[in-house]
Order: sequence, then C-alpha cells, then structure tokens
Amino acid sequence: MTTRMNVVDELTVGQVAELYGVTVRTLHHYDDIGLLRPSARSSAGYRLYTPDDLGKLAQIVVYRRLELPLEEIRGLLQSGDTREHLLRQRHVVMTRLDELHELVDAIDRALEMDMADQPLTAQEMQDLFGESFEEHQAEAEQRWGDTDAWKQSQRRTAQYTKADWERIKAESDELYATFGQVYAEDLPADSADAMDAAEAHRQHIVRWFYDCPPAMHRCLGDLFGQDPRYSTVLPSPESAEWVRAAFHANADRQEALS
Repeated sequence: MTTRMNVVDELTVGQVAELYGVTVRTLHHYDDIGLLRPSARSSAGYRLYTPDDLGKLAQIVVYRRLELPLEEIRGLLQSGDTREHLLRQRHVVMTRLDELHELVDAIDRALEMDMADQPLTAQEMQDLFGESFEEHQAEAEQRWGDTDAWKQSQRRTAQYTKADWERIKAESDELYATFGQVYAEDLPADSADAMDAAEAHRQHIVRWFYDCPPAMHRCLGDLFGQDPRYSTVLPSPESAEWVRAAFHANADRQEALS
C-alpha cells in the first residue's frame, strides 16, 4: 500500500534521508532531541517512519529552509498552528521573491551599463558597421594614415564605448536617410534642404572624428562620385552624384559665410 506521497507506509531512516534530502545524522539528532521520533518499528526492532512522521518532517524541512531555530519549530508543531504560520511565511517568501526579481533586474541593468562603457571588439564593430568594416579601415589608414585628421580621429575613437558607437551608427543612418528623403523630393543639390543635409554630415564628422573644414568636406563629397563603394551607404546608389554636388554646394556656402 502507498500513501499520497507515493511512498510505502513505513520507511527506514536511510530511505527517509534519501527521499527528503537530509542526512541520517540529522534525523538521528531530531530523534535524540525529541523533535521527530519514528513512530513504528520493524519486526527486527528497527525504527520506522510512518506517513504522519513524514508529514511532520516535511514541515520541519520547510521551516529549516526558512532558517527557523529547532526550538521554535518544536513550539509550532506542538501548538498545531502550522497552517497559519506557513501561510504567513509564504507571504514573506513571496515578498522576498519579488524583491529578488527586482534585484536581478537592477543587476542586469548595471551589467548592460557596464558593457556599454566597454570599448567594442573588432567583431562587434564588424557586426555594427558591416562585414567590410575592417577592409575599409585598412584602406582609409593606407590613404590618410599620415594626415592630422586621421591621427585626431584615432585618438578620439580610441576612447569611445559601445554606447558611443551605437549612437554614431544611429546618427549616420539618420543622415543618409535624410539624403534619400531630400533626393526623393527631386530637390536640386544646391537647395537649402540638400545643403543642410550635407552640413549635418560635416558636423557629424566634426563632432565624432576630426576637424573637417568645408574644403575637406568637399573632397569627401568627391569620393561619392569616384568610388562606387561609397554610394552603398546611400538609400539609392544613383543619388551619389547628387550627394557629391550637395557637398560641393554646402562647402561653397560655408566658405562664403566665413
């Protein structure tokens, strides 16, 4: 015959220890102090735990996990007030559980902030800016590595965190999307909107990378017309010549204002 706990009616100390995850020594201690004594005996005289004993042990195990001292547990078991007490303890545990969930969330947020403050790895840069990022970097260094602008850019970007690079990428995407929107409206390259978009691009370079006077920005504009790879960042490759002209028009405007 089995009980509702799916165990036989009477168990030895070893069987109980294995079933409840406690040591035989602990069960012997409970027996010695009178907290939990096996109620039955085998034909050979060995003490056996009955279903009622096991129910009592289940409560003791719970209380010990709640870090209650044995004498307090003894008093609760003798008072018969275990149900109400367990309900109160359940409420305490649930409250602690909510607090722990909040603590885990706080830890996760702190970890995210810490990760955001770390420099990006080469792989992360490639994931953010595309598989050709390293190739473009190598070519840029070969072309401009001896210039002051390149050296200034290297000094500044060496300090950037993941959050910085993500912001740079977002701004860059928005800039080229704006070029696409103005181009789609069929506005001329020397229109105010087109030149404003070009100036926003120049200021993006100044803010994040290096000092970029209008004359230098004009030269960067030429790359859109000369190198098809530069047009890949634009919403439409056929707009490359228009973007180049917008850079030139804005450079002329900025030099006239200075």
